[in-house]
Amino acid sequence: MALHSAQEPASDPAVDIFASPLSERPLPKRAMPDFPAPPPVVFQLLRNELLLDGNAAQNLATFCTTWTDDEVRRLMDLCLDKNIVDKDEYPQTAEIESRCVNILADLWHAPAGPGSADANAVGCSTTGSSEAAMLCGLALKWRWRDRRRAAGQSTDRPNLVCGPVQVCWEKFARYFDVELRQVPVEPGATGLQPHQLREYVDENTIGVVAILGVTYTCTYEPVAEIAAELDRLQVETGIDVPVHVDAASGGFIAPFLHRDLVWDFRLPRVASINASGHKYGMAPLGVGWALWRDQDALPDGLVFHVDYLGGDMPTLALNFSRPGGQVVTQYFMFLRLGREGYRRVYQACADTAQHLAGQIAEMGPFTLLYDGVGALPAVSYTLTDPDSVSWSLYDLSDQLRMRGWQVPSYPLPPDRQETVIQRVLVRHGVDRDEIELLAEDMRRAIKHLDQGHPHDRDRVGFHH
Repeated sequence: MALHSAQEPASDPAVDIFASPLSERPLPKRAMPDFPAPPPVVFQLLRNELLLDGNAAQNLATFCTTWTDDEVRRLMDLCLDKNIVDKDEYPQTAEIESRCVNILADLWHAPAGPGSADANAVGCSTTGSSEAAMLCGLALKWRWRDRRRAAGQSTDRPNLVCGPVQVCWEKFARYFDVELRQVPVEPGATGLQPHQLREYVDENTIGVVAILGVTYTCTYEPVAEIAAELDRLQVETGIDVPVHVDAASGGFIAPFLHRDLVWDFRLPRVASINASGHKYGMAPLGVGWALWRDQDALPDGLVFHVDYLGGDMPTLALNFSRPGGQVVTQYFMFLRLGREGYRRVYQACADTAQHLAGQIAEMGPFTLLYDGVGALPAVSYTLTDPDSVSWSLYDLSDQLRMRGWQVPSYPLPPDRQETVIQRVLVRHGVDRDEIELLAEDMRRAIKHLDQGHPHDRDRVGFHH
C-alpha cells in the first residue's frame, strides 16, 4: 500500500476552517490524534474553547496582571526559548534578573552590600510569591536549626507564627515539616495583632510572618508594631524571632503610595521579604521575588553551585527550568514607569477604589471593612444585617457573574468565620468607567434580589 493512502487527507484552511476534518468532530480529550492538522485550524478551535473562560478584564477577584503593553508581549516572544535558571547560557538575562533584585533591594531599603556600592543584593526571582515564600521559609527554618544546634538544643519541633495567611504558607508548613501556628482574627480586626504574639511565640518559633496586603480584606498588618513586640519579647525572654514580610501585593504598592510607612528592611528584625511581580508589579504571570536583608539571613546550604554547560551557576530555586520572559518584562516595567509612573498608576487605582467604596456605602445593605485608603487599591465589605435581607453575598456574586463580573464572596478566617465578605480589587487596567458599570450592575442585582425574582413566573420567550 502506498504511504499516502494511509494518511488522513489534509484539510485546506483556505476553504474554511470550520469545514476542516478536525472541526467536524469533538477535539481529542484522552489520546493524541493520529494525524497532524493545519496550525490555523487548531488555533481557531482552541481559541473558541478559550472563549468559555471568564473575561480577565472583569475578573475583580484576582491580584494578578490582566493587562499588558504590546511591548511586553513582544519581549515575551523574544524570551520563549530562554531558560533563566541557565545563567551560563543566558548571561544577559541573568544580568537583568540581578538588576531587578538590586532595584527591589533599593526600593525596600536593604542594607548596602559589603565592600562597595557595586555589591549585589541578596535575592532571586521565582515563579511567584508561593515559591518565594517557600524559599524564605526554608531560610528561616535553617537559621533557627543552626542556632539550636550550635547551642546543643533540639531541632525537632519548629513552628511558624502568622495570622490569616495565603494557602502557600500552609503548603510550606506541610511540605517542610513545620507547625503552622495561625493566630485567630479578633473581633473587629482584619489581621494579626501584635499583642497576640505572646501566646504563640516560643523558643521553637522560626519566624513570624507579617502580611502587607491581607488576601481576605486587602489591609496591611502592622509590621513595625509586630517587630516592636518581638523586640520586647526578646528583652523579657531572650528569644530572638525574625520577621518575614509577605508583601505579595503590598510590596509594589507601599513604596509608591505609603512612603512613610515603615514595613521593610528599615526594621532590623525583618530578615526577608517576598513579593509577586505578576501582581501589582505589573509583570505577566509567572514571576515572584525573594529578598534577604544580607548574606547572613540566607544560609549558604540553600544555594547550589552547579557545573552546567561549562560554567559555575549558583542557583536558589525549587526548579531548574523557567522562562526568562517574565523577568525581562519586569525590568521593562521598572524602566518604562519608574517610581513616578508606578505612583501615578496606583494613585489612579486607589482613587477608583475609594470612589467605588463611596458608592457601595450608599447602596444601603453594606458595611465597609476596607474603603481603599491606606493599603491596597481595593474594597471589602459585608452585609450590615444578613438577617434583614432575603439573599446572601453569594447570591449577589451569582447575579454579577451573569454580567461577566467575577466578584468573590467568602468567609473571614477563624475566629471571624461567621462573617461573609465580598472583595473588589482595582488593578492596572481597571478604569473608572468599568467600576461605574460594576456599581450600576450591583444596584440592579440588589433590586432584583430584594424583589425575590417576582417576574420569573411571567417571563416569555425572546421576540425579534
